[in-house]
Amino acid sequence: MRSGSCSVKTGLVGVFIGYNRGSFFDLPPTSSMLKHLLRLTLMALALALAGCGSLGEKPDETKKWSADKLYAEAADELKNGNYEKSIKYFEKLESRYPFGSYAQRAQMQIAYAYYKQNEQAQCLAAIDRFIRLHPNHPNVDYMYYLRGLANFKDKKGLFDFVSEQDPTERDPKAARAAFDAFKQLIDRYPNSEYAADARDRLNYLVDAMAKYEVHVANYYYRRGAYVAAANRAQNVVRDYPGSEAAKNALRIQMLSYDAMGMKELRDDTERVYQMNFPKADAADIASGKKPWWKVW
Repeated sequence: MRSGSCSVKTGLVGVFIGYNRGSFFDLPPTSSMLKHLLRLTLMALALALAGCGSLGEKPDETKKWSADKLYAEAADELKNGNYEKSIKYFEKLESRYPFGSYAQRAQMQIAYAYYKQNEQAQCLAAIDRFIRLHPNHPNVDYMYYLRGLANFKDKKGLFDFVSEQDPTERDPKAARAAFDAFKQLIDRYPNSEYAADARDRLNYLVDAMAKYEVHVANYYYRRGAYVAAANRAQNVVRDYPGSEAAKNALRIQMLSYDAMGMKELRDDTERVYQMNFPKADAADIASGKKPWWKVW
């Protein structure tokens, strides 16, 4: 048997050898003797299994670290891109020092590490937990900002609509969640150091969400669902007045009403269109060339 290895069999053999010395097995078995043998056998098995388990355990290198050292090591791992190890260290820090600034800083860093790791769900959960526990923390504005970034970074939603994927298959939920987070930041902390960047991202999000709605309206129009197209376009005109998206939405409304033979509604929409966009030209809407809504 190799040195350092663990064998349950060896422990059991030792029990039987011990009982083989003498006349134990020469005696006729009784109920009490069998119970005693069984008890010893189970004890030996338990000890052997416990020995096997202890050999596989690794010592905790952080066990004797101070709070300063544990935080510094976790921060270094985060800086070097070792996010899993960083999160592990910060969690240890929070569990060992649950009260005070170290726990709060660890919670913030855990959320940021998940963000860098592209673990959106864990990031948002960590952010929500921090805001719930520390609503008046002096740096809570950063957590609202990070919440917006986590949703803004979502690559499975609205922001890859430059591809040829059908726009109705994309979910703008992440964009709306990012919008809400950035708006909360600006409304609650207008003087925050993150407010200016949040405003820029809000402008982008408004434009992106408006374009998404126009894409969906155009999708319905091209497939002959004129009522759905007109209604979706009307939402854009109402929610994003004066924007480029609203101009394109009015175009879709005109075409949809015309296709349905609703001349009066078409003419009313055209008057609104000319009033707000007098120099615009709708002649290229139904062209078979590059889609009119692709402005990039």
